[in-house]
Amino acid sequence: MHLSDILRAPKVVLHDHLDGGLRPETIVELAREHGYPGLPTEDPAELAVWFREAADSGSLERYLETFAHTCAVMQTRSALERIAAECAEDLAADGVVYAEVRYAPEQHLERGLTLDEVVTAVNDGFRAGERRTGGRITVRALLTGMRHTDRSLEIAELTVAHRDAGVAGFDIAGGEAGNPPARHLPAFQHLKRHNCHFTIHAGEAAGVESIHEAVQICGAERIGHGVRIADDITVHEDGTATLGELAAFLRDNRVPLEVCPTSNLQTGAAKDYASHPIDLLRRLDFRVTLNTDNRLVSGTTMSQEFAHMTEAFGYGPEVFEELTVAAMESAFAPLPERRRLIDEVIRPGYAALR
Repeated sequence: MHLSDILRAPKVVLHDHLDGGLRPETIVELAREHGYPGLPTEDPAELAVWFREAADSGSLERYLETFAHTCAVMQTRSALERIAAECAEDLAADGVVYAEVRYAPEQHLERGLTLDEVVTAVNDGFRAGERRTGGRITVRALLTGMRHTDRSLEIAELTVAHRDAGVAGFDIAGGEAGNPPARHLPAFQHLKRHNCHFTIHAGEAAGVESIHEAVQICGAERIGHGVRIADDITVHEDGTATLGELAAFLRDNRVPLEVCPTSNLQTGAAKDYASHPIDLLRRLDFRVTLNTDNRLVSGTTMSQEFAHMTEAFGYGPEVFEELTVAAMESAFAPLPERRRLIDEVIRPGYAALR
């Protein structure tokens, strides 16, 4: 696919962090407005490069350190509304028609906002962004609990409280090492009791055991990243593959994997695009979705992720339609909305590219 075709292709992103996708110029302006002195540079172009270079460490922990600067300027209602609206605009400009964008409300309380005020501000920003794009995109929020804190049940309750106001579900994120998802079991049990959707970051820095715990103990409907499930697959010299019990369970039960190739390279979960497990998983019929993770920090967009897959594996419109439909089918949106977007937007959009 040519870049012009990739830009036109309808896209769905399920794994995109609000605090990892700010515009560099917005960070600089808000840092000046809020008196935040910690930025490594106040030149937007240089700042974008700094984020990418800081993230190219091969360490998830080092990667996560970059968020101190973005969260520092996301502490007021007006800042959150602006950033959420710009997020919707930027995704729509990249051809995204449906997005689930996640963030941790507990990280935005330093200037006196309550958890409810944070969620309301972000939701209002998303609605403003949708209006500015003329309705070309639908954006829903995922509220994230942090693995290393003890507020996950509180954030799960917040998710249930705002489920009819633009919040599609819940997530657990942060460093996997020493922070198993089962530690937050009360949060997941609360969500289940209230029939609320949730996904869990697993199989990024930690291995198969993290994915097993997320799915079989916590009951995750989707897995954030999940690429380490490849550790449970043996590829033989003749090209055939044998799946371990967990890998077979994920494949057979169509558990969606929110795969983020560029981010995986940065955190050391994969060596390069050509050897990234996404192609193996797709060929073995796992439900694979393609995502950005953090557009600023990873220096990427959905179109760039498409381009990387084209270069590495020769993917064209047929494969991208497959991945996009899989993402829409896996979204935490009502079934009629998913069907409408697939039938009226995604499939016609790809038909026009062929």
